[in-house]
Amino acid sequence: MTNISSTVSQSDHDSETPSQRIVALETVRCALQPNAVFVLVHGADGQVGVGETFYGAASVEAYIHDVAAFALQQPGPHSPARVSRLLAGYVGYSGSGTEVRGNSAIDVALWDLLAKQSNRPLRELLGGPVVESIEIYNTCAGNDYVRSNAQQSSNNWGLPLGDEVDRYDDLWRFLHEPARLARDLVDEGYRGMKVWPFDLAAEASGGDHRADLKFGLGVLDSIRDEVGDSMDLYVELHSLWQPRGAERILRALEPYGLAWAEDPIRADRYEALAVLREGTSVPIALGENVGAGYNSYKPLLDARAMDIAIVDVGWSGGITTAMRTAALADQYGVPVAPHDCTGPVSLAVATHLVTAIPNGHVQEVARSFYHGWYGQVSEGYPTIADGRITPSAAPGHGVTLRPEMLADPSTIRRVTAIGS
Repeated sequence: MTNISSTVSQSDHDSETPSQRIVALETVRCALQPNAVFVLVHGADGQVGVGETFYGAASVEAYIHDVAAFALQQPGPHSPARVSRLLAGYVGYSGSGTEVRGNSAIDVALWDLLAKQSNRPLRELLGGPVVESIEIYNTCAGNDYVRSNAQQSSNNWGLPLGDEVDRYDDLWRFLHEPARLARDLVDEGYRGMKVWPFDLAAEASGGDHRADLKFGLGVLDSIRDEVGDSMDLYVELHSLWQPRGAERILRALEPYGLAWAEDPIRADRYEALAVLREGTSVPIALGENVGAGYNSYKPLLDARAMDIAIVDVGWSGGITTAMRTAALADQYGVPVAPHDCTGPVSLAVATHLVTAIPNGHVQEVARSFYHGWYGQVSEGYPTIADGRITPSAAPGHGVTLRPEMLADPSTIRRVTAIGS
């Protein structure tokens, strides 16, 4: 990566050491995954921290250069805690909108920079490890999943158009050959898989309680018939159901012994979720898209609305906020399972986080991404073996962007100097 530290002289911040300040913010967008935006913070010492967030990449890019960079012009150290306060703007500080996603990526990059400057793996700065590695489950996406736009709907599934299906096109496979997919995953060492075979029924019915559940239940039957209880089953519901529809589907899912059902209804419907949870034996997981910290998770925890807290570090304020959220969840006896199905930096950071907290539960991976576009844009992400994931032992979170991707003419790079 280009060293931009020379663009700002030492005299611009005489009172600070190089390790306390950054001299430039850079954003990187590539054609391989248009929904991802990487954020690079260039330290005065020449080190570079790498962050990332997902969805609305162009709007996040604009926010970082037009708003966040302005806030960072204020004199003082660029530590993660201080920058987190600087970027808590008058609007957009809650939820998981553009401001929070941009702030999250900056925070992740600052933590990566700090760990690199300390010459230590990220999780050591977070107080870990609590465990060396953690169990994973495969979220059954394909390599082109959620590429075309920022919608969570079947029109963004990225299913293959022809007859040739890649081995790792797990979304097509769970729809068409769920038993073979389950067997393949077990043979590869996975002991958990997440599918969303009810989404089409939800879209067709508007999430109504009269939706046709036959196809989705058939997918689960095929998996159980093939691999039995050797595979933990996770069902994603993508907040597409109305409360009565969700109640019906949760009752239908009870015989399958699920690890959890995820986002049966929108996560901001605290009381309705608490009623749902009280009325079912299926564990309910929530939280990946609710946004920044206490503003969103505490009402869910107070309402006893969830069994597992899902945290997306790139959508909820970054590592600084995610650590606070994990500590909050621990007070309620709720385990944390970080979200993945975005980008390689998010997976790396989530793995450092979940192995550094006492209530870390399980880590999501998308093997289609892991064996697909992740390797085309980056290197150094965590190791997967025998159904577990281990973070990199390199300084920082371990992920670096490939020079060939950065140099590609289709890659969009934008730099704003800080302190000049």
